[in-house]
Amino acid sequence: MLYDWPRATAFGRVIPKNKIYEHAGAGTALKDLFVREVDQIVWAHKLAPETINLPASKSVSEIQVFHVSQRESSLDLEALRAIDRAIPFPLLFELTHNGRVKFAAAYKRPSEADSSKWVLGDYFEGEWQPEDAPRMPLPVALSMGALYELLLSPLVERQAVKLLSNPASGFAEDPQSPFAVPRSDGPLSLEARIAHAEAVKAKTREIERIKTRLARERQFNKRVAINAELRAATQELERLLNARAASAPSKDQENDNGQAEDA
Repeated sequence: MLYDWPRATAFGRVIPKNKIYEHAGAGTALKDLFVREVDQIVWAHKLAPETINLPASKSVSEIQVFHVSQRESSLDLEALRAIDRAIPFPLLFELTHNGRVKFAAAYKRPSEADSSKWVLGDYFEGEWQPEDAPRMPLPVALSMGALYELLLSPLVERQAVKLLSNPASGFAEDPQSPFAVPRSDGPLSLEARIAHAEAVKAKTREIERIKTRLARERQFNKRVAINAELRAATQELERLLNARAASAPSKDQENDNGQAEDA
């Protein structure tokens, strides 16, 4: 999903890589990554009360949109993490390469322990699309915080669908209804859905690591122990996939979430 950013939000400032290095405390490895994989960084749009006429909320005063031109078809997400660390606002990324573009972002919020610092989650990515693909207007929201949640929600749901419909996990849902587990009560917050998606992703990675170890092990007694570990991890993944958090919100619930003030 791509958005048609309002004209009043245009910022269009090229950000030198060395500015990112300074603010992110980049070492040699990260600098090499930027040189190898990042062509240009543009601070493209500024979503703020004065540019889109929405009031700031407690945790989201502005949202910045960055265009990152990739030199290669893939991009190490540490590059995005470095940019996020350098800019003290929630960021949305449009990644471009070879005539294609995709949306990416991580949920970013002020630290409860120190409001001058930010907590950054895992990255969620959309599908590659042609750069001239149709764009959608910004979703209707009542505050900057609500808008931020509505912009991130499609990325979070896409990853949840992808994880739940992945046959490799062994727990694929009906592909026509990847969130078939019924809700037991009210809608989940975006933060809760992100936490669940990250937990499923982490457990899936753990299972793949265990499978790799099992494939390499030749001693019978060690294989038995690894198999037991694999069963336990698989059961935990199944529990996560069957949890309430795996059910998707209805359209009405999404609209309700989008209109809730970020208190």
